[in-house]
Amino acid sequence: MSAATQHAQQNNITQTIADDMAAVNTVIRQRLHSDVPLVNQISEYIISAGGKRIRPVLVLLLANAHGYRGTAHHELAAVVEFIHTATLLHDDVVDESSMRRGRETANALFGNAASVLVGDFLYSRSFQMMVSLESMRVMQILSDATNVIAEGEVLQLLNMHNPDVTHESYLTVIRSKTAKLFEAAAELGALVAGASNAQIAAAGEFGRSLGTAFQLIDDVLDYAGDAAEIGKNVGDDLREGKPTLPLIYLMEHGTPQQRELVRTCIEQGDEQHFDAVLAAVTSSGALDYTRREAEAAARRAAESIADLPESAYKDSLLQLCSFAVDRNH
Repeated sequence: MSAATQHAQQNNITQTIADDMAAVNTVIRQRLHSDVPLVNQISEYIISAGGKRIRPVLVLLLANAHGYRGTAHHELAAVVEFIHTATLLHDDVVDESSMRRGRETANALFGNAASVLVGDFLYSRSFQMMVSLESMRVMQILSDATNVIAEGEVLQLLNMHNPDVTHESYLTVIRSKTAKLFEAAAELGALVAGASNAQIAAAGEFGRSLGTAFQLIDDVLDYAGDAAEIGKNVGDDLREGKPTLPLIYLMEHGTPQQRELVRTCIEQGDEQHFDAVLAAVTSSGALDYTRREAEAAARRAAESIADLPESAYKDSLLQLCSFAVDRNH
């Protein structure tokens, strides 16, 4: 799928909630304000970089799909985006990344200390916003999510440069680090609309499976993507010594020579052999396997909302499942 086609598909998905997204952007701008100029500068730099905004979109689509007609979902969507942005700021420092969304990362531009501290500001601002909604259930979902995300970050750190990470332990990292915020966003959308506990759980399953699909495709794109399209450096995972699913598959199913190559590259964070690793993950079927796992997760997501009443919002949710696995950025 071309970048233009994907952009059109994204626009089609969000068309049904265009007014809601505009309202969320207004909330984001208002809540970002700080009396400290550097906070404003870095926050604005990160938010204006755009991105797919999938997590706030989930809040809005699930709320509307359950018939919500208020405005609290705008605040919740902004909270979720702030939490996500804070994790990006911290991630880029930990990973020593220099490029995201086709631009320099905040840490490359402003330094590590400023990025970490502004990430802390965004976390604390998101909790101020949560409190203003006066819902213990909202607080529970979001505080649990932020804690699980932090655990996922630490787990990933422990897995760095470890070629013996198993398939299951890697999926645990994905569920914690990436899928948990998707899950929380979807649950919040259903919750604010007054959905039943069963409906909220189904929404959570949708978000969790969708988030898993997104991350697995990101793993594929780190080897098979185009830097200009994905907005970051291809091969970053290998440089950082991250044993993602394509490499884990290769460690389990590759030839002795391929396994030794991958082991060395993960242990040393060796991107100089990227072309050899790319050839190995391609010829071994590791990328195809990872893509099939992503497609299975996307199907689980679609199945989890089968009971939702038919609507343009449900259609958009199902389109998200397709977009998650068809994209190349």
